[in-house]
Amino acid sequence: MANIIQRLFGKTDIKNVFNNAFFQWLGGGFTNYDSHNKTYLEKGYNTNPDVYAIINKQTVKTVSVPYCIKEIESDNDYRKLQSLELSTKGNLSLLQLVKKRALENKAYSDKEKSFPLEQPNPTQTWADIFGLFKTYMKITGNYYLYIMSPEDGLNANVPMMVYALPAHLMQIVLKPNAGMLTTEKPIDHYLLIEGNQSIKFMAKDIIHVKYSNPNFDLQGSHLYGMSPLRSALRNINSQNSAIDTNIKTLQSAGAFGFVYGKGTPWTNEQAASMKEKLIEMDASPERLAKIAGASGEVGFQRISLTTDELKPFDYLNWDRKTICNVLNFPSKLLNEDNTGALSNNDTADARKQLITDDIKPDLVLLQDALNKDFIPRFKGYEKSIVEWDVTELPEMQVDMKIQAEALNLIPVTPNEKRTVFGYETLEDDGMDVVWMPNNVQRIDDVSEGVMNDANKL
Repeated sequence: MANIIQRLFGKTDIKNVFNNAFFQWLGGGFTNYDSHNKTYLEKGYNTNPDVYAIINKQTVKTVSVPYCIKEIESDNDYRKLQSLELSTKGNLSLLQLVKKRALENKAYSDKEKSFPLEQPNPTQTWADIFGLFKTYMKITGNYYLYIMSPEDGLNANVPMMVYALPAHLMQIVLKPNAGMLTTEKPIDHYLLIEGNQSIKFMAKDIIHVKYSNPNFDLQGSHLYGMSPLRSALRNINSQNSAIDTNIKTLQSAGAFGFVYGKGTPWTNEQAASMKEKLIEMDASPERLAKIAGASGEVGFQRISLTTDELKPFDYLNWDRKTICNVLNFPSKLLNEDNTGALSNNDTADARKQLITDDIKPDLVLLQDALNKDFIPRFKGYEKSIVEWDVTELPEMQVDMKIQAEALNLIPVTPNEKRTVFGYETLEDDGMDVVWMPNNVQRIDDVSEGVMNDANKL
């Protein structure tokens, strides 16, 4: 990785680096950060099968959420729409869906825009960028996006390339004499550190997305996001140890202990001869080599517990549920008792829960960051935003027949019905007028008839 980074960004050597305790009094030093970030990656995501399976499922689902660029026409309606999205997390009732579509028609212009940067960089796609967002957020609680742009000229500050930086290798450097409770931003720059090399990124070129971190201190520890795996590190170690113990047990073909002569103690030569014989029997592939004879009665003293006594699978299941809880992932979707199949109706609620409680909230964090510091930097996109719509996912779909029947019972216009199903509105006469359910009449025709009848009396 170091060579690739050097070729892309250049390098600086770290020489005579002072320790954090000295820096914190001078200012301009590293902030304290979670020293287990590499452990979360290496012992968690790279080693633990449950951690990998959970985060991989979350990442794949995140990348599958459709997104688009829209132009804001009404700031007031846009704020109302954002409030509705935040409160429902994409899990909309029928009336809320009608309200959302109506607000969208007022908040946004009719035409969607193309994404302003077709490919983020020569080696990655936007699917890679957004997938790494989810992966790094779940592993470290942080995501660093490097925006490369010209310093001057006609395209000054317009993004040219975007790179997702390795979150587990990033450190924040504070400004000299930076305060944590002032109006000025305390971050001077970021460093990507690998081994004895570092790469400097100015704060204005980095979009830093993070989870909330309650671990406040005056050295800026809270400027990093808190890793979800931090509280589950013992469960990860427990699972890894249980798997290692199972492997050792299988490799040793069971519990280990001592063999000894019953009645008559063995001499050193007899014990050594017995050990050599056992090693020879274990190494031989011949079936009958496993059978041996002895001139006296032999005993065996076990000094370890069997897997039945240790019950490692009970611990594995307990740790799995705990890891699922801290990663906000329904344990049903890990194929427990063969319930993880896509067609299994028992997991439908769990799949929806994953989207509303995990996928949508994280995408809101990314969406807000890009809409603040990325999209408006492109010419012609100053009033544009990127939006992820989880309601388009299969898990969030409501039966169309049920929706159609319910829409006929509430006072909505035909165009509002069309927007619920994702169709374009029509300008035909009567499409923006509420029709009465009885014999499907226009409401103004019904009221006019009532008035005429009243006049005849």
